[in-house]
Amino acid sequence: MPEFRIEGITLAGKPVQGLLEAESIRSAKQKAGQLATARKFKLLHVIPRSTWMYKVQRGAEKPVMGEQKAFTRAEVEEALTKMGYRVISVQKRLFEFKAKPPSTEIVTFVRVSADLIRQKLPFNEILALLINDIENRTLREAIKDINIELKQGRDSEKAFVKHEAVLGRFAAHMLGLASKSGNMAEIYESTAKFLERQTEFKKNLKSALITPLITLAVLFGAVIYYVGYIFPATAKLFVKFKIDLPPMTKTTLQISDFLVSNMLWLILGFTIPTVLFVRWLSTEKGRLLRDQYIWSIPVIGQLLHKTSIEIFCRVFYALYSGSGENIEVIRMAAEACGNKYMEARIKAIAIPLMVQKGAGITEAFEATGVFTKTAVSRFHSGAETGTVKTTALQLAEYYEKETTYKMKNVIEFIQLWISMIIMIVLTALTIVSSETATIRPKNPAAGQVFELHVDRPLT
Repeated sequence: MPEFRIEGITLAGKPVQGLLEAESIRSAKQKAGQLATARKFKLLHVIPRSTWMYKVQRGAEKPVMGEQKAFTRAEVEEALTKMGYRVISVQKRLFEFKAKPPSTEIVTFVRVSADLIRQKLPFNEILALLINDIENRTLREAIKDINIELKQGRDSEKAFVKHEAVLGRFAAHMLGLASKSGNMAEIYESTAKFLERQTEFKKNLKSALITPLITLAVLFGAVIYYVGYIFPATAKLFVKFKIDLPPMTKTTLQISDFLVSNMLWLILGFTIPTVLFVRWLSTEKGRLLRDQYIWSIPVIGQLLHKTSIEIFCRVFYALYSGSGENIEVIRMAAEACGNKYMEARIKAIAIPLMVQKGAGITEAFEATGVFTKTAVSRFHSGAETGTVKTTALQLAEYYEKETTYKMKNVIEFIQLWISMIIMIVLTALTIVSSETATIRPKNPAAGQVFELHVDRPLT
């Protein structure tokens, strides 16, 4: 998350300076304004921490170019001067757009870290090794910054959470907690397993939904083009000569005329609601309702539901201590499950029941209505035998195997239906096109009497 420095002055005239993190400059100014009101000082500046490109030279050596993060140009120049360099130029980078690294890069970082931790390699050396090998620039800079802050003694959780936009919310929290826990290797291993599972599921989901949807969209576009522009070129020739058209050809020509005449309105009628709907889905309420009803989708809905429970159980297992103070663990597992509706139900129902009314974990989870009967039953057995943590892992493994197996069947099922739709559409187009071949123009001389006028003798 971007870092900002706030500068102000108290009522007594003393300078005030501090740091805060915010998603944007606007959010930073709002936070700084609230802080100034609460602490009773006048806010003067909110300065973002930016990237500065510099060019320096030491003695007669070749000039060196690099970059450094700082709040002002003066800070960069001062730091470089203290290092014995002569500053040639320092320019602020105008654009700092950083695309989120591919999930595979993050998975590789966590997996390699877990393996090296098990080999008892010091964590700062692990980060130093990975910084040199990470290809993605955004991820490399984030890990480099984390390593610097950990060396400076900053809290590990804060150092990682600061870069949750790069690492992802779940991974940032888990890796931050790992450094303070007594089972660092286990948490890294669980995080790697979770990220691998999440990446695999998204890949399978894309295969099941995105590819068929693109195929249908291309097919739909091809049909519109054929019906709207190619087919009329032939059919209207018969209309021009007042030839009666067969039923399917006549209907298709009417559809073509309607499409061509109302193409603009049809495009607007489809595009505007789609854009508005997509933007609504990006809102908090939209995501909540989307995730609530997405489980009702035939076939794929149950897989999404069980996958959310699997992720919840895997995170719960990684962080659960069994000491009874696990409300924060449940909260983090809910946030990591990937379903806003499930997260909201757990936070609004399960956690208050446990905190305010002292309800057990089984009663609280069952009251949310987002856990399957199997999950509730297994948690009930685990609570009675004192093996809740083990039960969570067993549920995660069980649902992973079930969803992995069923996802393959779902992909095959969807691909079968897509093939059938393509076959039906192509068959319909073939029949309509073939019908035009059966059209037989009437003999213009049939049934008519013609008079022959002779102006001169025939020879």
